[in-house]
Amino acid sequence: MFTKNFIEKLKDRLANWNKTAEKYRGKKSMPRFFTVSGDDIDELYTPDSIKGADTENYFDEHIGLPGEYPYTRGVHHTLYRTKLWTMRQFAGMGTPIQTNERFKYILKQGGTGLSTAFDLPTLMGYDSDHVRSLGEVGKCGVAVDTLADMEIIYGGIDLAKVSTSMTINSPASVVLAMYLVVAEKQGVPFDQIRGTLQNDILKEYIAQKEFIFPPKPSIRLITDMMDYCTKNVPQFNTISISGYHIREAGATAAQELAFTLADGFCYIESAIEAGQDVDEFAPRLSFFFNAHSDFFEEIAKYRAARRIYAKRMKNKYKAKNPKSWLLRFHTQTAGCSLTAQQPENNIVRTAIQALSGVLGGTQSLHTNSMDETLALPSEKAALIALRTQQVIAHETGVANTVDPLGGSYFVEALTDKMEAEAEQYFDEIEQRGGVLQCIEDGFFQKELAKSAYRYQMELEKKDRIVVGVNDFVMEDEKIDIPVLKIDKNIEKEQVDFCKKIKADRDNGKVQQTLEHLREVAKGDGNTFEAMMECARAYVSVGEMCDVLREEWGEYTETQAAMSAS
Repeated sequence: MFTKNFIEKLKDRLANWNKTAEKYRGKKSMPRFFTVSGDDIDELYTPDSIKGADTENYFDEHIGLPGEYPYTRGVHHTLYRTKLWTMRQFAGMGTPIQTNERFKYILKQGGTGLSTAFDLPTLMGYDSDHVRSLGEVGKCGVAVDTLADMEIIYGGIDLAKVSTSMTINSPASVVLAMYLVVAEKQGVPFDQIRGTLQNDILKEYIAQKEFIFPPKPSIRLITDMMDYCTKNVPQFNTISISGYHIREAGATAAQELAFTLADGFCYIESAIEAGQDVDEFAPRLSFFFNAHSDFFEEIAKYRAARRIYAKRMKNKYKAKNPKSWLLRFHTQTAGCSLTAQQPENNIVRTAIQALSGVLGGTQSLHTNSMDETLALPSEKAALIALRTQQVIAHETGVANTVDPLGGSYFVEALTDKMEAEAEQYFDEIEQRGGVLQCIEDGFFQKELAKSAYRYQMELEKKDRIVVGVNDFVMEDEKIDIPVLKIDKNIEKEQVDFCKKIKADRDNGKVQQTLEHLREVAKGDGNTFEAMMECARAYVSVGEMCDVLREEWGEYTETQAAMSAS
């Protein structure tokens, strides 16, 4: 980008500039300037800050053009000029009927994608009528027990016209099977079904802890589903490899980037080992990143992610289809940055975080609601969050050009630094025996714990300011925003409905399909195909998961991992 002669002359100019700047620095005590991840930020960035910028091929190898390898500037040539990002809003609360009502409200207000949250019993593979579900049914998402619930949730919604994201992991195959059967009943061909399944079990062992089965059979569930959907549901993203929860657990931006991509590479290698063609399944992989509060660090993270992924897919995994080189990702603003204090401030935080996702080239975006530290989003709060995306899209001008920050000395230097830090982690993970071994040894968990502790100490020492929490505090603050409350009677309604469906279905067919699932789990058939048969027979989430528990067992963290967490 720049000649060596130019860089050498620039160094002399910078030395003189620094002498003048020192006069201003000496007038006051300077605080430390550093990112959310704890990395120091230089006072000034110039071409000299970008290593290799004076080489002839730097631009082509590190920056390039949008829609061209290595995709640093985005996976599409024209990005938002021809198609805005998908605007998703999280929904899923209480009963399937309530969730259906919220979905229709979001679509009416201009939302272009649905995002479904499931309650804790569903996430852990238990039915609403199970003793362990008591007190949790419908609390943090919608309760789904059988196909009947999914039919209600998506009733009156044409699944050929919406893109649906589902936030679920261990029972992800079960829930997707039910979703596809709903589409089947609507008469929608599977090749028209669009959406994304979170389905990233590795990050559960690392960060969120909502796992059921041991890692190896859990990965088998994923590869079986990838195989089925590659052949039958070609527009559906069968796994959203998620750094979001890793970041929420305390990771730095570089750790989120490295650990997420390492998980993704583990899935790719597993699918290849299972005999799948990388160019057949890779185009339907997607990623899910956090948008935290450090504006430029987040943008650099997204750009580095695309570049790292493209290089690995092309050079290590020998993918020949350029579509296999594309890292497509969904972004959600940082839930861990939201505060219960002065919750209206969360609207501002979310807007800035969302803007970083857009400037980073996200394909899909979810904006958190201001009240999510207190409860599931109220209708008004969800609408403000959606309107935030619409204002960014239609009023700010940021969608008018592709990668407007490309070539920024600061952003390019940060992007290169992020890539280098991620590569260091990849080397260490490989030296430690790979992703699964690192999970067993508690390596990831220890790294997150150290980062979370550092961040907390910065808050307590006031090295880092969070408005309304450790500074600019309002004494005797009264929170007067409306908060969504889940009626305690919904649990009884859902339990009764679950029992009714179980009593009215063909239980002979239920047992037949469950036994087939058991035999497939024991052998080497496709578990997802067996789950589709179960879903059609109204077999419940808990019943399918219980069969797999009996055959594969339940995972218990090693002592090393538990002590790290």
